[in-house]
Amino acid sequence: MSEASHALNDPWSTLARQRAAMSFGVWLFLASEVLFFGGALLGYTIYRDLYPDAFRLAARETDIVYGTLNTAILLTSSLTMFVAERSAHEGFRRTSLWCLAATLALGSAFLVVKGFEYYDDIAKGLFPGPAFPLQPAQTQIFWAFYWVMTGVHAIHLILGLGILAAMTVLLYRRALPPQSPSFQGLALYWHFVDSVWVVLLPLLYLIGRA
Repeated sequence: MSEASHALNDPWSTLARQRAAMSFGVWLFLASEVLFFGGALLGYTIYRDLYPDAFRLAARETDIVYGTLNTAILLTSSLTMFVAERSAHEGFRRTSLWCLAATLALGSAFLVVKGFEYYDDIAKGLFPGPAFPLQPAQTQIFWAFYWVMTGVHAIHLILGLGILAAMTVLLYRRALPPQSPSFQGLALYWHFVDSVWVVLLPLLYLIGRA
């Protein structure tokens, strides 16, 4: 039995239909995630319109170096994930393994950089509360959105890394064939997480520097 036929599961009659079903299911899931992030972005937009000066002042305190570095890391991880998924689709197991490992390393690097950024933010007292160092008080609203949106994004990235690590191990052990539609689903999820960060970058890091 070929690896392609091994990747086919019931009740699908062809691998193409199985991939289409995988894609449809992941897109439905991502649509629910868009609703969540959309609600957060709507709230951010409303408060930014109410307190534009406070938001610009607060945004100047974000670290543009960390934000830019993490953007470069995630965009590179999108490239390696794309190559991994296409290589798996074509049956190039070794290339896919190397690219999955690279994506895993890049995603982990993002979290490390974010950890250093969070450490600096906390050291500066940039966490909403009684001792918040910025004025006016509405600057705390911006930082509340910052912690919530970047924190939720980090949680999504951690989940993606867990799935990525598991699939990499399965592929390495030949327990998962390269042609499995699971790689397509993982790639869609990973690109979504990267896209969310691309949206967060101008909202949290650039508005105070325009």
